[in-house]
Amino acid sequence: MEKQTEDGILGELQADFVKSWRKLPNKFLFFSLFAAWLALFHLVGNSTLGYVHSSSLFRWLLDAYHPSGDYASSEDVIGLVVPFIVLALFVWKLKELVTLPLKEWWPGLALVGLAMLLHLLGYMVQQPRVSVIAFLAGIYFLMGLAWGPSWLRGSFFPVFLLGFCVPIGPNAEAITTPLRHLVAIIVTGIAHLGLAPDLVREGTQLFDAQSAFRYDIAPACSGIRSLTSLLALTTVFGFLCFKSPWKRLLLVIVAFPLSVIGNVLRITFTVAVAELFGQSAGSAVEQNAVFVTFAIAIVAVLLLEHWLREPKPAPALPLEPSPT
Repeated sequence: MEKQTEDGILGELQADFVKSWRKLPNKFLFFSLFAAWLALFHLVGNSTLGYVHSSSLFRWLLDAYHPSGDYASSEDVIGLVVPFIVLALFVWKLKELVTLPLKEWWPGLALVGLAMLLHLLGYMVQQPRVSVIAFLAGIYFLMGLAWGPSWLRGSFFPVFLLGFCVPIGPNAEAITTPLRHLVAIIVTGIAHLGLAPDLVREGTQLFDAQSAFRYDIAPACSGIRSLTSLLALTTVFGFLCFKSPWKRLLLVIVAFPLSVIGNVLRITFTVAVAELFGQSAGSAVEQNAVFVTFAIAIVAVLLLEHWLREPKPAPALPLEPSPT
């Protein structure tokens, strides 16, 4: 019975998508321009030609997402996942978008020209991240050219998520350094309450008075990796669950304290284990308890959504016949 219900839901979703796709005008115009836009950034998208000896912006992006060759060590790897999330959101919203007044909007050509100028600037000063922003903005403006300002307004949220595709790279230091110090200070304060009274902090390093264990809160432990993932998660969750702007904004903002809280708890637990069982046990906990940050964040977000949940409108009561 459940299998039949699931097949029925999937079949209905597929039928809705096919129907909406057929209603969408100017598909040839958009996808022709989109293919040309892709070709431009593949052929003349990157001018650095340093560690990545390729003129393709997409080849540069792939290296930026995993500079060490290991996706698990990258802070920007979420950029590989976000386009699929955005595509899924467009499929989900297509039924709503095709009900808008869609038409060719030639002022969008001027916006595409501005994106082109931005790419030219990034190309000349050898800043590929500027070209990435220009590439993403150009896709948005091409949709406006093909389908008009109503489409731009209705599709702003999915396209906004593409901002997570812009790699942070070395610029993350401006965020990770204060976060590393903040996590170290909070963990030290908690430890001095009785958990590890002899814990000593020097910058971002934590060790006991006998130097039986020593940890350095590395950039990955500061919360930047969990912060970018949580920001994407809470942004999607907020826009899917709420229509009120302040509720959506609150869910986005809450990602910042949640990433810090999750990492503080993980490092505090690591220190407690190291205090009891030594450096090797603490290191094992530190490496295998990354899920703690996300588990705490997901539970907190679900509780917040339940508290902010918008009440469903009460069903209208049938009118009683008036007495004759």
